[in-house]
Amino acid sequence: MKIILFANTDWYLYNFRLPLAQSLQEGGYQVILLSPSGPYVERLQAQGFRWVNFPLSRRGLNPFAEGLTILRLLSLYQYEKPDIVHHFTIKCVLYGSLVARLIGIKSVVNSVTGLGYVFLAGGTIKNVLRWFITFFYRFVLRGTKVIFQNPDDQQLFLEYRLVRENDAVLILGSGVDIERFVPKPEEAGEPIIVFPGRLLWDKGVGEFVAAARMLQDEGVRARFVLVGESDPNNPACIPQEQIQEWIQKGDIEWWGWREDMNQVFAQAHLVCLPSYREGLPKSLIEAASSGRPIVTTDLPGCREVVQEGKNGLLVPARDPEALATAIRSLLQNQIQRQKMGALGRELAVSLFSESKIVAQTLGVYHSVYQPVEGSL
Repeated sequence: MKIILFANTDWYLYNFRLPLAQSLQEGGYQVILLSPSGPYVERLQAQGFRWVNFPLSRRGLNPFAEGLTILRLLSLYQYEKPDIVHHFTIKCVLYGSLVARLIGIKSVVNSVTGLGYVFLAGGTIKNVLRWFITFFYRFVLRGTKVIFQNPDDQQLFLEYRLVRENDAVLILGSGVDIERFVPKPEEAGEPIIVFPGRLLWDKGVGEFVAAARMLQDEGVRARFVLVGESDPNNPACIPQEQIQEWIQKGDIEWWGWREDMNQVFAQAHLVCLPSYREGLPKSLIEAASSGRPIVTTDLPGCREVVQEGKNGLLVPARDPEALATAIRSLLQNQIQRQKMGALGRELAVSLFSESKIVAQTLGVYHSVYQPVEGSL
């Protein structure tokens, strides 16, 4: 059986869907990974996967160019003749589902991993684009299985009639390696508060920096650390000049992109992600699995990971004062941090382990594709 996993970056496939691809490969599936080229291609190929280059503009809105992209995808799907296609991220979901419908691929799975910048931003152009995308969703998602990472996104799609109830599936995130991300005792020294994520305004970086500045002005001794990279292809990207200005003022440290996030969380005393909305942030389930308390926003995606007062604290979005208050309270109470970290570990093991998430996803594949006798 041949299955295509299609995403808008090789980074996404490697960092979020590698365990799924490995499980499929071990099960005898012929796996094709489809994405634009990038630095993670060699790593995917080193794992024994066949990767196919598919250039895709994440921000492109030119109708002619986007039409050509759809035609190229149609040609590729016709050539490969996959039994199942699984699409991740908005453009891949829209274009992939459209092409699958046009050429008669019946077994289609789509993952809604967040609503994206268009649904979060305001403005006339964004409102028009949002209307177009919702119309497009309603057409292409019909008859496909749609995986949601949090119940709020699922309910929104149901309310807008973008997906039928019997086609909607809730799977909480992409999973965490509970053997790699394990609890370790807090290190001695000045407390470290880690922000783990892409450096985007809608991830709450501005609020994190503002809260850091407030606490430092009060005399709180702590290190506030951004761990992640900018994303120039995202309209919400924070300019490098702004990041350097914060560093020069002493507001934050910037550790850049880190492969060894398990070691980063081992150094952290507290993890903070004041995002405006998420699908279900992998960084937070990694932090929970590492036994670290979390401060995040009381919004879809984030509140699926953090239970208020149990493994962390929830604050309103876009509110640096509330964020500073929550951080301060946990910095002042080591015993509470330890209790929250232990509960977070239990939550990660019971709900978010990679094996559990992969098994649920394979269950969706089997529900959309009924193999003939003697095949998978």
